[in-house]
Amino acid sequence: MFLSSISLRNIRKHISTKIEFNNKLNYIVGGNGVGKTTILESIYYLCTTKSCVTSTDSEVVKIGQNSFSIQGYLTGLTNDNVQVSYSNSENKKVYLLNNKQVARFSAIIGKFPVVLLSPADHSITQGYPAERRRFVDSVISQASRTYLNLLIDYNRILKQRSYLLNRIRENNIKHDSELSAWNKKMVDSGVEIIMHRKDFVSEFESYISESYQKILSDREEPNIRYYFLDGCCPDDLESCFERLLDQRQDDEIRRGANLVGPHRDDFIFEINGISLKSYGSQGQHKTFQTVLRFAEFFYLKDKTGNSPLFLLDDVFGELDAERAAAISDYLSTVGQAFITLTDFGNISFLKMGSDDRVIKITVEGNVSYA
Repeated sequence: MFLSSISLRNIRKHISTKIEFNNKLNYIVGGNGVGKTTILESIYYLCTTKSCVTSTDSEVVKIGQNSFSIQGYLTGLTNDNVQVSYSNSENKKVYLLNNKQVARFSAIIGKFPVVLLSPADHSITQGYPAERRRFVDSVISQASRTYLNLLIDYNRILKQRSYLLNRIRENNIKHDSELSAWNKKMVDSGVEIIMHRKDFVSEFESYISESYQKILSDREEPNIRYYFLDGCCPDDLESCFERLLDQRQDDEIRRGANLVGPHRDDFIFEINGISLKSYGSQGQHKTFQTVLRFAEFFYLKDKTGNSPLFLLDDVFGELDAERAAAISDYLSTVGQAFITLTDFGNISFLKMGSDDRVIKITVEGNVSYA
């Protein structure tokens, strides 16, 4: 799949910008504050219906304007005209696929696979478990409609059960048959999620190892472990889940919160058998984050049969020359990619092909090609 062009209107600093891309590497170059990241954000909107920068669409609208729109042409398994628009006055976002409005945004997830590597990825290896769960869930959801629907259903169960726990606490109810019913639904959905994640981790490890070897050869051995349900045995998930819910029931009611389940699981990243989060250097963290995104790219490509769009936002600035050169070389093996660079002051490590395109952006939003 590749994106042939994109048009931005009234989105952040872009009043009216149109860019033509090639189907290889597209280097988006410009000074700070000219809107390079906004171009990647707009591509992400087309592929996922949402921003990768903010959860609030109104923040994306250019100051002084009422609405924004993004339009792009994607060619892959099908040829598609995609448009996303948002109105402040109506507080409404509309997604059009080939001029037909999409009713459920979740229907787009996975149709146009996309991978984003950005400085915000530091939270995956260095942040809280929720960030690692979000990464894993995002990858699996793009590859599996079944998992996406399962995750949506499980989150609905969490919301309903949390409401019930609070109601039980406020009314001082000792036993509630409705809670037992929600526990059953939670266990059934939760066990399925855990099994999907276990299978994913088992398969994804090979993609991580291959990408790591491409960047660092054999100097380090990466690993990922899945820690679920407070260490329950995989052969006894359902009964263990039920037992944990029973043990924590009073605490859950007291706090009005769901304290047991895959929504509290974690993924442990290791290098040479040592915890990356606890002992990894900044260089190792950055490399691992990059490896995760390359692994995601090739995993989605294999699973969907559709080459994802690869977005890289200011990724070379924090890497030493050797790792940057290895990553640049590795990029030549992907399909279409979009890479933001602040300037061309120090790009000797870049291995640019004759088909790659340099797109220069100025503060006025003007676009030129080199």
